[in-house]
Amino acid sequence: MRHALRLAAEAEATGEVPIGAVLVSGGEIVASAHNSPLALRDPTAHAEILALRAAAASLDNYRLQDATLYVTLEPCPMCAGALVNARIRRLVFGVRDLRFGGVRSKFRLADSELLNHQVEIVEGVLAADCQHLLQDFFRRRRP
Repeated sequence: MRHALRLAAEAEATGEVPIGAVLVSGGEIVASAHNSPLALRDPTAHAEILALRAAAASLDNYRLQDATLYVTLEPCPMCAGALVNARIRRLVFGVRDLRFGGVRSKFRLADSELLNHQVEIVEGVLAADCQHLLQDFFRRRRP
């Protein structure tokens, strides 16, 4: 999660919302990314999606069954659906997204028994650090 926080800080430095994601498989970091929708002019360029794409390419498989994704903010519904489609084993996130959260706050997509795969979810890891980074970013943007 500390690596994801560093990536989030990189995103902030470029004007992006500070969210970082790190995908681990076999005990090694396979992919990492930060939010980049502004830079890439792509509404789907969330940290989680970019990390999933990079991991799938690196592992030469779109199924990431033994992987854990660490992300600083609770994934949105789009990203939560992508985690299910990728068959991610475990999601670890820092802080809930009370406005758009697709895993706990607004929806419970990633571990829904209605779907064909359930992601194990761990929340609150380095939550204070993750929340502080996001709050500072938005405080500066919206005085």
